[in-house]
Amino acid sequence: MTQNGEDTAPVRPEVTGLRLATAGQEPAPAAPDAQNLPRDRSQAILEAAKQVGALLKRKGHPFALAGSVAVYAHGGGRHLQHDADFCVLPEDADAVAATLREAGLPVRTPPEDWLVKTTSQGQDVDVIFALAHEPVTQEMLGRAQCLPVDSVLMPVLSPTDLMRSLISAFSEHNCDFGAVLPVARAVREKVDWDEVRATCGGEPMPAAFLFLLERLNVIDPQEEP
Repeated sequence: MTQNGEDTAPVRPEVTGLRLATAGQEPAPAAPDAQNLPRDRSQAILEAAKQVGALLKRKGHPFALAGSVAVYAHGGGRHLQHDADFCVLPEDADAVAATLREAGLPVRTPPEDWLVKTTSQGQDVDVIFALAHEPVTQEMLGRAQCLPVDSVLMPVLSPTDLMRSLISAFSEHNCDFGAVLPVARAVREKVDWDEVRATCGGEPMPAAFLFLLERLNVIDPQEEP
């Protein structure tokens, strides 16, 4: 079209970063600038784990790192997608929550009665006192290994306890084998698979996952008695 004899091209909303609003609607916000994009998610989760781990160490709370950051500490991949997980004794849950609050971290109590949540470095952190419906015990924490998480040494669930907790959680409503398969590959040589089979291999979904690991040659088949 022309205006005062000059050609003017129509404004394209995708070029300006705006979206045209229909009648009665507010314009959609512009896309974020590159400098406002989130930083590396995996590093942010590691920083959150380091901060919370250092707090728990300083206060003397017994604990062990769990979840994907524990897998990383045992030599697994660094591609962390969810949150940081810590195991504490059920009787220490209130004291740990108080320590987090004293450090200025928010503490949330979700509907589930086996953990509390906090936020560090913009990342979720779960403080767990029951794994796969079993309370965290002194024996479990005693089997933890002291390993570096980036630059911070902290107790980390043993590979056997780590795999057992992940496999025991499988059920008809929670059977994402694809998420746990890379973990099993990463730590397979460090796990007592006979112990894992003895403690959780009798349930249908854990048994199916263990059979899958055998068929994929991740672990050796169980020897016949």
